[in-house]
Amino acid sequence: MKLENRVALITGAGRGIGQAIAIAFAREGADLALVARTASELDETAQMIRAAGHRIITITADVSQPADVERAAGQALEAFGHVDVLVNNAGVQPPIGPLWQNDADEWMRAVAVNLFGPMLCIKAVLPGMMERKRGKIINLSGGGATGPRPNFSAYAASKAALVRLTETLAVELAPYNIQVNALAPGAINTRMLAEVLAAGELAGAELAPAQYRAQSGGTPVELAVRLAVFLASADSDRLTGKLIAAPHDDWQTWDVARIAALNESPWYTLRRIDPITVGPLVSK
Repeated sequence: MKLENRVALITGAGRGIGQAIAIAFAREGADLALVARTASELDETAQMIRAAGHRIITITADVSQPADVERAAGQALEAFGHVDVLVNNAGVQPPIGPLWQNDADEWMRAVAVNLFGPMLCIKAVLPGMMERKRGKIINLSGGGATGPRPNFSAYAASKAALVRLTETLAVELAPYNIQVNALAPGAINTRMLAEVLAAGELAGAELAPAQYRAQSGGTPVELAVRLAVFLASADSDRLTGKLIAAPHDDWQTWDVARIAALNESPWYTLRRIDPITVGPLVSK
């Protein structure tokens, strides 16, 4: 098992991608601290996992609230002694619609959950990881991180910022053998799809594809789950500072040599493409 004797703290673990990652981590041998705002959803996830015989605790908390995050991290450390893997999966999508129609408080709430939440969780687990000189941090990216996403400005901006935070922390934490990567799961049919459908015309050009996905099915969640296991396990040791798309990138073929090469390149990062980042253009 790839995660035996590892402890993972997973936010947003009550449903969707977070729940699927939690189940997969348990199957790979991990002990789990599961965090979400809704206790009943956490209990459902826990019931699906406890049969596997691994240790698991559930913690009701809002990752945008510093006191909640400190309490959650404290409970995880009290139960298990340390945290090896942090999965920042909790996220919200609204407000949906043009910026001038967005509620400002709702916009700031999205940034608080999607960006400040991961920052708070990372700060909470870092002291132990740094002391032990080992750790894996996985941040869930999302639509708009690498390009404009009209009518979803709060979500897009917060996810782009989260990827740059990922890259920055990867450099800061490299001396401590802590790898930080961002996972782009693809267009998975979760509650966020229902939010797009409910928004109707406010979703703009995304409404028609969402309606099609609702009928045909989106990206299989298993792809994101397998990538999460890869990033949490020794298979990805030394890979850091990357944004990896579960359904599109060839991460399943990466070996030690490929990881070493990627770490020395701008591939799979947020970069402006110009002579400064890729070298001077050569004209014939």
